[in-house]
Amino acid sequence: MSQTLDESPAAAGPRFTQTQGQYLAFIYAYSRIFKRPPAEADMRRHFEVTAPTVHQMVLTLEKAGLITRVPGAARSIQLLVPPEALPILR
Repeated sequence: MSQTLDESPAAAGPRFTQTQGQYLAFIYAYSRIFKRPPAEADMRRHFEVTAPTVHQMVLTLEKAGLITRVPGAARSIQLLVPPEALPILR
């Protein structure tokens, strides 16, 4: 009987782009420092992008299952990715 390693996608950890990883790392770092999630305006200032760009990224992260949020509620973003899976914030 042969044995194989489990190479399922779940074992590889969450998958996200480099840019998505930076947003996730920012959300994590901001939440740790200020004890509350960032507003989209905080992300806009940090990444120096437009408000629609940040909002689209938040929607993309939510659709990918990397964050949850309460639509219409300020500062409701919560990470669904373990901190050890996040890249270093640049």
